[in-house]
Amino acid sequence: MLKNLKKAVLVCGSLWVIPAAGADVDSAASPEATPVAASRWTFSVTPYFWAAGLSGEASQFGLPVVDMNASFSDIIDNLDFAAMLMGEARNGRYSLFGDLIYTKLSSGRAAPRGVLATSVNVEASTFAGLLGAGYSVVEGPAGRLDVVAGMRVWSVNTDISFSGAFLDGVTRSDGATWVDGLVGIRGKYHFTPKFYATGWGLVGAGGADIDWDVAGVLGYNINERFSASLGYRALGVNYSSDGFLFDAVEQGPIAGLTINF
Repeated sequence: MLKNLKKAVLVCGSLWVIPAAGADVDSAASPEATPVAASRWTFSVTPYFWAAGLSGEASQFGLPVVDMNASFSDIIDNLDFAAMLMGEARNGRYSLFGDLIYTKLSSGRAAPRGVLATSVNVEASTFAGLLGAGYSVVEGPAGRLDVVAGMRVWSVNTDISFSGAFLDGVTRSDGATWVDGLVGIRGKYHFTPKFYATGWGLVGAGGADIDWDVAGVLGYNINERFSASLGYRALGVNYSSDGFLFDAVEQGPIAGLTINF
């Protein structure tokens, strides 16, 4: 009897030990949960030079409309000063971007009919600051396409000087500041790990009747930190208010150096 009781105890004990050991084996064999990679912000800044020519029309209250024509091929003669910088912050599909442009251009030419003046000179100081946000509607290993929206602040000052005939010696200065809303697309495509293409197209209005900006650029990744780019950009705006007119297109080659963080 005692012998049978010992056997029963041993059997019951084995029934408790075996499941416990099996549970330990299953736990050890189960794969560990893979942590989800936390999204992070990346940043880039691009100081650049835009050899932009200026064409269009300018006018101030009480003075005739003056044609502006400063070709980018004569940029050394026409450009008095320029400072330009782009920046971008990106986290996954979301992005923030900015663009600051300051140029001072001058253009002198003979008056078309020579009745009111024989020649006219226009100096235009232009500041344009763009701030926008975007979302990638197409995202892949080779590139992305963003839809974007933003606002651009303009501040323009013009000095118009006449020489000869009726308006000889007349000089006037005037300016305006306004804000435009813009929408459009921005994209980037990698042909190889080193070579890529990027560009954008924006259009909008607000203070101006129309405000647009397009560019196409080819780039080369020097390393993980730096890349160089070269392309072409055109930007146009048509603003008129209280006798002040600035209807201009700036266009020309653009070159930059991007620093990634």
